[in-house]
Amino acid sequence: MANKLLERLKSASVLLLDGAMGTELFARGLVSGGSPEEWNVTHPERVQDVHRAYVAAGSDILLTNSFGGTAYRLKLHNFQDRVVELNRAAARNGRAAADAADHPVLVAGSMGPTGELLIPMGSMHYDECRAAFAEQARGLVEGGVDLLWIETMSDLNEVKAAVEGARSVAAEIPICATMSYDTRGRTMMGVTGTQMVQGLAGLGLTAIGANCGNNLIETEAALAEMHAADPDLLLIAKANAGMPRYEGNKLIYDGSPAVMAAYADRVRRHGSVLIGGCCGSGPAHIRMMRQVLDGTLPVPEVAPLVPTEPADPAAGSRTRERRLRRS
Repeated sequence: MANKLLERLKSASVLLLDGAMGTELFARGLVSGGSPEEWNVTHPERVQDVHRAYVAAGSDILLTNSFGGTAYRLKLHNFQDRVVELNRAAARNGRAAADAADHPVLVAGSMGPTGELLIPMGSMHYDECRAAFAEQARGLVEGGVDLLWIETMSDLNEVKAAVEGARSVAAEIPICATMSYDTRGRTMMGVTGTQMVQGLAGLGLTAIGANCGNNLIETEAALAEMHAADPDLLLIAKANAGMPRYEGNKLIYDGSPAVMAAYADRVRRHGSVLIGGCCGSGPAHIRMMRQVLDGTLPVPEVAPLVPTEPADPAAGSRTRERRLRRS
């Protein structure tokens, strides 16, 4: 199987990813507690509308609406027997938007964490984890993705299980992986940027990097550490739109399009070649990032957002909630 991502990077120094999926689906009627993955079959036109909005904003790569697509996550909605069906539909929705685009667009099959912890921290066996990701990958590959995108991970062993599971289904498919850096440059399970580079070496990943995370500064620091550990790596930067805060029951991110456009310029200058937004990012953020990366808009003169201590004790649990949801 040809590595379409590497082919695209031969003619483009940077490829622009998309932004958040969850918040865009909520804006289109998804209710809290509903399954985004089910919408791939019940409301495919709305899912495709999100993809089309990112294509119109300038995205070169779309992530499928399959972040919670393992049996472990789908079991929360009693959909554990529909893994292949829902992931296949997610891939086809992304494929429909990409194939109709006015510029080349790749489709990446999003594979988020299972939500379970591996032994000895939890009760999930490694073989069970690998099998869950293999089942998800099967649906995504059948639906026509160009590559698989393992994201928002905290545990290196879960990343390895996901890679092995994916390879058991499609041995040659390109795979990228990102981890989420939340506290003092480490993932929730204590992994640093350097440890990620070292731990995933030899797995044949096309690119690695950081997504989601607690704030832009933590994410950028982790990326700098990865670049220092191996300057030849293709790096992914897909950070949240600043810091989240609750206004009533609504989660608001303080990163404006200008803030995210300035971040895109910074991470490009420090080695990232695949750049996008995660939680809180929408088409407006991606559009301005596109303009800045293309040089049609000056880099906004905004300072990086400085993180502050959480205002309430539930903030730590909300960080984990974001890791599992990807809004």
